[in-house]
Amino acid sequence: MTERPRGHQVLASADSDVFASLRKRPSSREERYALGRELRHQVPRSALGSWEAPADRTDPVRLVRQSHRGRLDWLVPVRVARMVGSPYGFLRGTAVVMAEDVARLPATGIQPVICGDAHLGNFGFYASPEAELVIDLNDFDEAHPGGWEWDLRRLVASIWVAGRENGSSEEQCRDAVLACVAAYRDEVRFLAEQPLLMRSYNRIDVGRLHETATEKTLRDEIQRSVKRARQRTSDRALPRFTAERDGRRHIVEEPPLITRLDQREAEAVGQALDRYLLTLAPHWRRAVGGYTLVDLAHKVVGVGSVGLRAYVALLEGSSPDDVLFLQLKQARRSVLAQHVHGESAWHAHQGQRVVEYQQALQTVSDPLLGWTTVARRQYYVRQFRNMKGTIPLDAIDPAALADYAGIVGHLLAKGHARTSGASMIAGYAGSSDKLDQALAVFARAYADQTEADHALLVAAVRAGRLPISDGALDGCGSAFRPA
Repeated sequence: MTERPRGHQVLASADSDVFASLRKRPSSREERYALGRELRHQVPRSALGSWEAPADRTDPVRLVRQSHRGRLDWLVPVRVARMVGSPYGFLRGTAVVMAEDVARLPATGIQPVICGDAHLGNFGFYASPEAELVIDLNDFDEAHPGGWEWDLRRLVASIWVAGRENGSSEEQCRDAVLACVAAYRDEVRFLAEQPLLMRSYNRIDVGRLHETATEKTLRDEIQRSVKRARQRTSDRALPRFTAERDGRRHIVEEPPLITRLDQREAEAVGQALDRYLLTLAPHWRRAVGGYTLVDLAHKVVGVGSVGLRAYVALLEGSSPDDVLFLQLKQARRSVLAQHVHGESAWHAHQGQRVVEYQQALQTVSDPLLGWTTVARRQYYVRQFRNMKGTIPLDAIDPAALADYAGIVGHLLAKGHARTSGASMIAGYAGSSDKLDQALAVFARAYADQTEADHALLVAAVRAGRLPISDGALDGCGSAFRPA
């Protein structure tokens, strides 16, 4: 049985007999597969390769400025600095720009729950509830029902941009994109043929990841990244983020990235954490409820999220070395929402949206995921340190990039197949490489567009239209690993 919330549309349009048939909810996998194949007549797979900036395209710098509304003014220069360093940094921070672009492109209308920001850097390691290290999508701020092509387009464009910045040739970038889309097609076809529950169990843990990676350089980097991730736990974070004063632990300030809260704000966040407990499953509610809040601070995270409110909370359990770090991160309406036909207020609370769609897309999720409200702003809550980690993109060579691109293509397909539309997507994508070739054309063209947009951002900063941290134009850090 499948239950679809209000406002979740299977298709963005209903202008053809095919779309009308889909509204009847075909009862068999074969019918759904056939309907997906029929969609090729409405939207040829080659059409997914098209990209040419329309004459009325919104100025990307204007969209960036609009996205700053409601953010902390004193952190906007930090956000701009993280985007201005390179085209990849710009891509990471501008999901709003690409959402507006891809929403106007040809699409099948099949709309599972999607990540909404599925660039190459938004896949990584984290601990399962059993404390096993797994790899999956790991950012869901923009997650929303939407076109599966939107996620895949963002992913392949990011692969091409990252490849160029790593020194890959155009042919090597193309090979990586082809590997990604082929893996996506293969995985979605495989999962479409499996029982519905089996799709929910499929995951990649560290052992399977080592078996999947074929390039030695990627396997070596996986091993190093896994070792780092296993050390990213709450107890190991104590000496990095805290100090003892007057017999009590406190979070150490590192302005502007880590700053103290005034008493009023701290009390509001503490009360919000009490309400957060009510969103957890009973066992985890009891477990987390046994901890005592010790200290709070505001901590800057990510690229696109810089300037939104984000808190880190230090909690202590039954002894001084029994600690838990929680992160509260402000959640706003997904950049996809305005582009989805029939979108409604199914999730009045945007933190709840992030949590529920993360649980939909990931095979296993942080058991401490929940949501709350602070001063009428909506947040989701998660563990700050539960062995999170990523494979540094600037450390892998072109062959490893293609290998890793296939892995993330597999993971993206797995996420989409867990929600809805797997059989129709598989029917549309088919077994040939036509979709792969089309998206390779798109990826290169949109990589060019990203570089041009990044140049516009740099020009706007130099002209004083956007604020930026001192010295950022002279030498930003790696766009792959922002400070």
